[in-house]
Amino acid sequence: MEIERINDNTVKFYISYLDVEERGFSRDEIWFNRDKSEELFWEMMDEVNEEADFVMEGPLWIQVQAMEKGLEVTVTRAQLTKDGQKLDLPDDIEERRKMFASEDTETAEFDEFEPVFDEPEVKKLEYTFVFSEVEELLPIARRLIYVPIESSVYHFENKYYLHTSFDEVLHSEEDIKNNVSIISEYLRSSPVTIHRLEEYGNPVFKEDALANILHYFG
Repeated sequence: MEIERINDNTVKFYISYLDVEERGFSRDEIWFNRDKSEELFWEMMDEVNEEADFVMEGPLWIQVQAMEKGLEVTVTRAQLTKDGQKLDLPDDIEERRKMFASEDTETAEFDEFEPVFDEPEVKKLEYTFVFSEVEELLPIARRLIYVPIESSVYHFENKYYLHTSFDEVLHSEEDIKNNVSIISEYLRSSPVTIHRLEEYGNPVFKEDALANILHYFG
């Protein structure tokens, strides 16, 4: 993790998705699981405190930017006091949550605490390919075995169709282009939409099509 001290009250740090996974978290967890995202955040802040001497006192303003290969986080602490004393941040995560609750609330509910990472607006890019035999997908499945692609296969009007979906959080523009190029080496693109396939076609694999191809034909 890379740490940059901006000023006395602001620190910026960058953490790669690889580092996130090595810490025991997945990308989906940090975006969509509030408990996990908060756990990761405080773990990173403890490291920031040690390396950049950034003492966490009082409420924090947090800005998170999703980068191609990781997250850039900017944290600014508010200079607030309570009863004339600075607010020290406790070690227990539940106690930390209470600091952000109303002073009139004896026990803070989790809903009082805003999620550390706001859920991103995910744009999905979809592609459909047509082919004659299911086995034609096998070399594609082998080459893309470690690529997280949403995929499904339908049989429609005597042909098979592979529908793939990518999102901009997990895939860069270059990654999507490269993966589509690999598929295009074996299959022809098709204008048939997933909605038409779902309505009129017969599903072979509704999800995880490439993984299932490897399982049953590999």
